[in-house]
Amino acid sequence: MACEPAIVRTEARGTYDLVIRRAHVFDGHEVHTRPRDVAIDGGQIAAVSPEPLSGTREVDAAGAWVMPGLIDTHLHFYDVHAVSDPESMQAFEENELPGRLDLFLQHGVTTIKSVGDPTDGILGTRARIAAGTLRGPRLLATGCGITRRDGHPASTIFSGNPWARARFTGEIDGVQQMRDLVHQLADRKVDAIKLLSEGACAHHDSPKYLWQNPAFPAGVELVRLPLDLLRAGIETGHERGLRVTVHTTQQVAAREAIEAGADGLEHGVTVEPITDDSLVELMLDRDVTYTPTLWIHDAIHPDARGNLRKVADAGVRIALGSDTFTGRGIFGANTLEEAELMVAAGMTPVQTLIAATSGAARQCARPDIGTLARGQRADLIMLTADPTADIGNLRELRMTILNGRIVVGERRPEPGSRDHATTSPHAGIDQ
Repeated sequence: MACEPAIVRTEARGTYDLVIRRAHVFDGHEVHTRPRDVAIDGGQIAAVSPEPLSGTREVDAAGAWVMPGLIDTHLHFYDVHAVSDPESMQAFEENELPGRLDLFLQHGVTTIKSVGDPTDGILGTRARIAAGTLRGPRLLATGCGITRRDGHPASTIFSGNPWARARFTGEIDGVQQMRDLVHQLADRKVDAIKLLSEGACAHHDSPKYLWQNPAFPAGVELVRLPLDLLRAGIETGHERGLRVTVHTTQQVAAREAIEAGADGLEHGVTVEPITDDSLVELMLDRDVTYTPTLWIHDAIHPDARGNLRKVADAGVRIALGSDTFTGRGIFGANTLEEAELMVAAGMTPVQTLIAATSGAARQCARPDIGTLARGQRADLIMLTADPTADIGNLRELRMTILNGRIVVGERRPEPGSRDHATTSPHAGIDQ
């Protein structure tokens, strides 16, 4: 059902910093029935009104669609192939990193969550964006992904790159090491913790699993993270107030992660069909978020789409996450492709938009983003066509607004024009 928010009159507030006039609105949950004016003050949404509002700066949407900016909850930002020593790391950060960050904004992605980048590098990048010395989307980060000694991705992706292996991954051998590493990451103010279940030492009753990737045609045999380590990582993360998500691909591993207390499944179940209905019931009972990452799995795991359809139809919470990494596709564009694949799997455009906005924000424990409503952060996009009718219309981007500032789609004002919003390319973000 479409929503009818309370009317906010201009005389109750006066003039706003920026007003987007006469826009169709998807608010992160549902479609509003009538065009709205959206007012922004500072970095926040100040009003959403069916009546005209007045702004110091005004943009005529002319019937275009306004919605929360897209959130990609699963990506790998640093180039795992190019970064192999301090010099190549510096070169990447100086020459490649700014352009890749900007690509997200150019595709309407206003928040990204890194789930396995070098801790020092990604937290430094987050700080530069927040300080306004680097232009980019709102950046959330787990720091390194945590796995058992010789687990995935240490012994797979980074098998020939020991320098990067020591920075992109956190390899641990016991419960105390797990607890210590989670505490260290929490002390550095990471936004969440990521554990990798399938990619560690032998485990009782553990089925063999062949990890396959185009870069490893023969596959690499992996097994699950021991249960005591899995529990220790989740419990310690929760003690520090952090959500903990777990990389899984098999039903048995997904169940084990959920029963250990995981808040979400990264990838979910991909290598086999979900045949255990009680697993889906467990996801619902424990309020677990499922992140399907079809962008990487769709072509190599034929069951991934059907599994997503099954959990989505059951009402499991879904978050969009593309698993974007260097070497395939285009940063930002991959996020749009993920949304299209989710619809191809059987989700509706509205379900997918929820997964890319309010659902993703919930997965990231960021209630201040992902919804177009008064008091929320003003991270918005404007589209020239209706994304709730056709998910492909996410590609029809007219404007990106980040933290209340127009960062894509601005233009120099004509004399006397009211559509004259401008912004500094290095405006800071209140993370």
